[in-house]
Amino acid sequence: MTSALEEFAGSIYQRPPLKSAVKRRLRIRRTNAIELIERKDSFFLLRVDVEAGTYIRKLFHDIGEVLGAGASMRELRRIRVGPLHESDGVTLQQLEEAHLQWERGGEEKGLKSAVIPVENVLDSLIPKIVVKDTAVGAIAHGATVKVPGICAFTPNFDRGDVVGIFTLKNEIVALARAEMSAKTISELDRGVAAKPFRVIIEMGLYPDLWKKRSDSLER
Repeated sequence: MTSALEEFAGSIYQRPPLKSAVKRRLRIRRTNAIELIERKDSFFLLRVDVEAGTYIRKLFHDIGEVLGAGASMRELRRIRVGPLHESDGVTLQQLEEAHLQWERGGEEKGLKSAVIPVENVLDSLIPKIVVKDTAVGAIAHGATVKVPGICAFTPNFDRGDVVGIFTLKNEIVALARAEMSAKTISELDRGVAAKPFRVIIEMGLYPDLWKKRSDSLER
């Protein structure tokens, strides 16, 4: 069994199963770790650390093919997603109690410990573009992210990658598709750097300076 598992460490080929939300084409996914924890009769308990988009049920099926005995998944327990671990979780009852404390007495400590800001998750998952405060209002209304409005960015993305648009206070503004690579942005002083496809920040939270400029031009 151990030798069979070793064959599935590293890069593996997978074709999504018939019942899946993506096209059934062969693709490469990475298995960072796969470990046998326990065995009881014909049941095996495994711990796996895989790249996003890996089908665990298909992984077990393929391991069974290598063993020549067949295999299927009986139960799946997800203990970590990105930087979030199950040990960070709270019960619905704990969340309800924290909300009641805030609602009745304005006590925010419970809510702040129970609810993890989305920025904490996105920070480690996707590249970042930080924009000026003057650009936030327009982006909140769906405007593109232009190079002159950018303050900083991580150097690790290419054209077509999903990036996070953040304020100077590290608030998430939107998720966007990069129209330029980080290298290209560093070389230009104008042009569209990214196009938002999901605005997250609340409209009106930052001044709508773009509206004022439009009004001035109309006058």
